[in-house]
Formats: sequence, C-alpha cells, structure tokens
Amino acid sequence: MMDPEVLERIAARRAELDGLEEQLVKQLSEVRAERDELAVAERVWQRMSEQLANERTEAGSPVVQVAGRAVRLVPDRAPGVVESALPAEYQRILTAVRQAAGPVSTRQIGEVLGLDTGVRGKLEPLRGKLTKLADRGWLHKRPDGKFTTRA
Repeated sequence: MMDPEVLERIAARRAELDGLEEQLVKQLSEVRAERDELAVAERVWQRMSEQLANERTEAGSPVVQVAGRAVRLVPDRAPGVVESALPAEYQRILTAVRQAAGPVSTRQIGEVLGLDTGVRGKLEPLRGKLTKLADRGWLHKRPDGKFTTRA
C-alpha cells in the first residue's frame, strides 16, 4: 500500500498539471485565432496592394488622399522620373505642347485637346494643369503666359 503523503503529493501535482494544461489549451486557442486573423489581414493587404498598383498603373502616377479625396500626384521632373509617371491627361498635354511649333497659349492647347475654348471656365482647369506641369519642371511658362517644353 502507498504512503498517503505520496498519494497526496501525486494528487496535488496532477491538479497543478491539469491547471497548467487548461491554461496552455486556452493560450493555444488564442494563438491559433490570432494566426487566422493575421492570415486574413495578409490576404486583404495583398489584395489592396494589387488594387493600388493597378490604379497607379492606370492613372500613371500615385494616388493619395487629400482632405478625404483621391488626388493624383504630378511628380517633379528629375533624373530617373519618366514622363509615363504622369497621369495620362498630363501626358496628353505635354504631347500637345511638344507638337506645337513654338510657345503655345492655354487656348491653343485646349483646341488641340478638343475642349470648348469659347467657354473660359473650360480653360481654367487646363491652365491649372499647364501651370502645375511648369511648376514641377515638365514645361516652361513664359512671362507672356505661353508654355514651351523644356529641353
């Protein structure tokens, strides 16, 4: 027959191990749940990254949020920054200025692009884009308000 003290120690150790097992099972469950959440987050991130990459490719330049609105960035002209980094509309404007024989006005570019040049309100957004291209180094804005390409 076993000593009652030994039986008591065995029972106490068994209870201690049962409690530890319960804690480990709970921790393992939490770890698995978090790992599943991370897997879902990774898939969502991957999908969003692909969508953003597609949008940037289609838009031709990065899209950022400004005051809650999506805005395309027009990058500064710099070594290594190619014209294809510009949004498609800005590329069309650059092409129209490049094809002109000399300095061109906003109205002339509007005519080339097929805008209704008789309405001043239609030309102001174009003037803003031409100015932005000049500010970023893609075009040169002359003192008379006409634009030329940069060499």
